[in-house]
Amino acid sequence: MEATYDGGVVRAGRAGREQFYDARGYGRPVDGDVHLAPVEAAHLLFRGDLDAVVDDGGNRLEFRGFLASAAVSEVAFFVYKDLRDRGFYLSPTRDSGEGDAAVDFAVYPRGKGPWDDEVAYRVRAVDERADVPAATLSGLAGGAEGTGVLAVVDEESELTYFAVEAPTLTGSSYDDVPGVTGELVADRVLVWEPPETLHGRAFYGQRLADDGAVQLSLVEAASLAGRGRLELAGRTDAERTLVDRGREVEGERFDRRLRVYDALRTAGIVPKTGYKFGADFRTYAHVDSVSDLGHSERLVRVLPADHTFAPRDLALDVRLAHGVRKEMTVALVDGGVEWLSVTRLTP
Repeated sequence: MEATYDGGVVRAGRAGREQFYDARGYGRPVDGDVHLAPVEAAHLLFRGDLDAVVDDGGNRLEFRGFLASAAVSEVAFFVYKDLRDRGFYLSPTRDSGEGDAAVDFAVYPRGKGPWDDEVAYRVRAVDERADVPAATLSGLAGGAEGTGVLAVVDEESELTYFAVEAPTLTGSSYDDVPGVTGELVADRVLVWEPPETLHGRAFYGQRLADDGAVQLSLVEAASLAGRGRLELAGRTDAERTLVDRGREVEGERFDRRLRVYDALRTAGIVPKTGYKFGADFRTYAHVDSVSDLGHSERLVRVLPADHTFAPRDLALDVRLAHGVRKEMTVALVDGGVEWLSVTRLTP
């Protein structure tokens, strides 16, 4: 069987509709015909179900020529083929002009197809060297049906899938601490006479000795000052002093980290430094006592909302988080905070 290619659409006729759409979920029916996206036609050519595609110039293209043409993205083809090999029916969305601009494929649950009203995954296909704007990940994590998935094709054409979701972060950690007074020393604040609850229950700072002073990081101190729970000895405006010192130390990154820190504390979650894991924070959702502290659940990277990711960096972050039994979470900061969780996925 041959098909024709014109205007970005491959047409396979009535026989193609019966053989490809009705039987195996390729393309979409249009007035007795079936319209195939180029990547679908490439897969049918690869399988030998189509002999050739004839373009509007009369050129007869078999699989090798069609895949090499401008009509088909080889990255999209490798993702499409892999998902078909895994037993899924899927439909290209951007080629058809339908759906979310962040999504290349709507993937249906096994045993279902485009004629069923159910989507398992919404997939974006990218090359390992491509830039991935944060807006793309946000689009994948949006409220549409199906899990958002970033499918990365590496230089050997192997696939790695990442699930991208928008988690709701909540916790029940203790945070009822009284007001305290501290002393600013370089880029830390020392509370010389802390109440037991400051560190022992609310898990602010670190003790210098078992029952001694508590050392607060700048972001912890600025958060406490912003909520009226910390004064600085000899200073009239503790919050402004701490924010200014934080900006001196790390620039505008400090403002983003402070905003995320405050959002986590408001949600009942304790953030602590994630430096050892290459992250901004590690988090504890349920802290009632430091003496009975469990494992942290998440690593949080704080980034501006217009950040651009490299797939390699995402892979490193996710692999590290998985290796220490945590979930990688990205906090995108603009006017507010947007949370994205990124995990490895095997479809």
